[in-house]
Amino acid sequence: MRALVAVLVCVAAACGSRPTIVVGSKNFTEQLVLGELVAQTIEAAGLPVERRLGLGGTFVCDTALRAGQLDVYVEYTGTALAAILKQSPEADPARVLTRVREAYAGAGLTWTAPLGFDDTFAMVVRADAPAWTIGEAVPKAPGWRAAFGYEFQQRPDGLPALARVYGLTFKEVRTMDLGLLYRALTERQVDVVAGNATDGLIASLGLRVLTDDRRAFPPYEAVPVVRNATLARWPALATALARLGGALTADEMRRLNAAVDADHRDVVGVVREFRAAHPQAS
Repeated sequence: MRALVAVLVCVAAACGSRPTIVVGSKNFTEQLVLGELVAQTIEAAGLPVERRLGLGGTFVCDTALRAGQLDVYVEYTGTALAAILKQSPEADPARVLTRVREAYAGAGLTWTAPLGFDDTFAMVVRADAPAWTIGEAVPKAPGWRAAFGYEFQQRPDGLPALARVYGLTFKEVRTMDLGLLYRALTERQVDVVAGNATDGLIASLGLRVLTDDRRAFPPYEAVPVVRNATLARWPALATALARLGGALTADEMRRLNAAVDADHRDVVGVVREFRAAHPQAS
């Protein structure tokens, strides 16, 4: 036991004296883009960065941040409120941000300025489906084959929210890797998938989003979350992250995602090009 304690103390000490700012991300395109954007912005301020991008899902990144294995990553307000904090969702973006800021403050974590877009969940169908709202699709859904990521099925703000607000049921529900959902939809293996409003492939593949007319999904503003200890150690970090406040609209985020997913461009180059065109965010 003493040996284990000694090891943990050494690990904690190493984290505290780490010579770089560790930037993380989840394991889908938008998060890779945002993680690289945060990393390049910090580097432009003359600070040393280590990238740990594509780590995994929400809970992997949150756990790593709280354990000091990450210093900063971009999280979404609705995800934090419902999935991490297990609190009831609400529709007001400002209230949701305030609630997560207050809850995270007690854990020594700061939510900085929102990046400027809301990446809510999106129920996506093929273009040949009628332009329904989700509510209008309810009578047809029992005949549909659906495909969702594991996290969407488990999170209270995902599939359970759809079931609660709309009473949605499906003929079949498949669990798929996020990267396979749109291929399955376009190849007619399934009839509906759960994506995100800023997914670049929605427009490039000519797909359609069903309007969330009863607002089952809460707001999901994208915001960098950073450890207070890291801000204290690197005073210039707060200024660097503040430059990203309001830097991205939903359309811009969609274009960046499409550049990677549809045009198969390198994330690093896509972000570098964006920063060159938007010096105010650099």
